[in-house]
Amino acid sequence: MRFAGRRAVVTGGLSGIGEAVAKRIEAEGGKVVVWDMAGGIKTDISNYDSVMAAAAETVKRLGGIDVLVNSAGIAGPTATVTDLKLEDWHRTIAINLNGTFFTNRAVVPHMVAQGYGRIVNIASIAGKEGNPNASAYSASKAGVIGFTKSLAKELAKTGVTVNSVTPAAVRTPIFDQIPQSHVDFMLSKIPMGRLGKVDEVSSLVCWLASEECSFSTGAVFDVSGGRATY
Repeated sequence: MRFAGRRAVVTGGLSGIGEAVAKRIEAEGGKVVVWDMAGGIKTDISNYDSVMAAAAETVKRLGGIDVLVNSAGIAGPTATVTDLKLEDWHRTIAINLNGTFFTNRAVVPHMVAQGYGRIVNIASIAGKEGNPNASAYSASKAGVIGFTKSLAKELAKTGVTVNSVTPAAVRTPIFDQIPQSHVDFMLSKIPMGRLGKVDEVSSLVCWLASEECSFSTGAVFDVSGGRATY
């Protein structure tokens, strides 16, 4: 019961990795509020006012926030840089990168005030390597990694840790946004020769979100079937 007495926010917590994380935290004794466009506290993480309203409502319900797992995101279109529409670039950055900034910023004051917090931002192997025909997604996830490292250093002496996770391809509803040819490309890059499972990612995320993870911050944790070697 690692999360007994802990209060967690999971963005994108109604599907995919976020759903698996939310269920595991609850199973281990935690109270979870989901921020999602589809339910929970309905939240558009690309909108700062929406995020701040969700944070205020969460604190009202739970009395505080101990854990943030920022899992909400989109794949964006599969297109070359020259074919990518400007509105698609802006939307991908707005949700994946701006949304990470907004959600982290919203919870940090609560965590710092109580002297404890765990933040886990879900990035991607694409943020390390860059996937062809996915420049907006790759850039947004690289930004998540850099932002996580920066915030972690700011908070290193506060009792709040900030880490990121970089999954390779994992079968989630986000795959509905990606052509099969691109899925096949990502699968071909994984030495284990298979897609990841949401439970494999959630087990790592939940360790990072727990009290057990007390001396890791600003780190990037790989879960890519051998694709990432650094």
